[in-house]
Amino acid sequence: MKIITWNVNGIRAVEKKGELQNLLREEKPDVLYLQEIKGNREQFSEFLSDNDEYQIYYHSAQKKGYAGTGIWLQREFAAKLKDIEFSTEIPKAPNADEGRLSQLSFKLGRNQYELLSIYFPNGGKSEEAWQEKLRFYAHTLDYMNQMAEQGRIVIVGGDMNVAHTEIDIARPKENDGKIGFHPKERAWMDQVVGSGWIDAWREHNPDTSDVYSWWTLRAGARDRNIGWRIDYFLLPGKHKKRVKSVDYMTEHRGSDHCPLRMEFE
Repeated sequence: MKIITWNVNGIRAVEKKGELQNLLREEKPDVLYLQEIKGNREQFSEFLSDNDEYQIYYHSAQKKGYAGTGIWLQREFAAKLKDIEFSTEIPKAPNADEGRLSQLSFKLGRNQYELLSIYFPNGGKSEEAWQEKLRFYAHTLDYMNQMAEQGRIVIVGGDMNVAHTEIDIARPKENDGKIGFHPKERAWMDQVVGSGWIDAWREHNPDTSDVYSWWTLRAGARDRNIGWRIDYFLLPGKHKKRVKSVDYMTEHRGSDHCPLRMEFE
């Protein structure tokens, strides 16, 4: 199962640039997680809403042009699955009207799978937004743990809006304590790992630095690789041997984030 997660920062924009089409043509993922789709199905082209090769699921924000998530499921792969269900709610989590979660549940063989595409809040608008972000983190981990404890294979992917350690950000000293690299956010990532989850890419690349998934659009940051690693795949540690490869597709353009690709056995 090849899974790609990508914060597209506007799905209509990456379609217009041809970069979504390029990704699908070159990679042919079985599953594509999307974040920041910034639109509703009725605003999208036929390619984005009724694709011949993919079953498409969206959870759009109530506010137009904002946030939102989605999952694309390759039709031939979907034919192998049973009891496919789509859901959009993290119990007790705030920001329920912002399209933060797209989740597909299905059976493959004897296993129950839970695939979650999540766009975590930024939290930088106000003190209220910051507190909502922390609550969102807490309730999301509770939800993840609940499913994992039931023996399900849970694969969480998306833009988590936090760089975990100093090697996950180009300028750690300058950004220490700021939103996205705040001790409370980083402590949540510590808690995730402490609860038995793995950051799939870091598990395969424990000491690698200078690999990022987001760059500000200002001052040529991407060309100079002044970035942050804030997009992840998380899964229960007992399944880590199933991860056959995981890579940031740093050369793929179209968004201020790059896609993250994982092959899962």
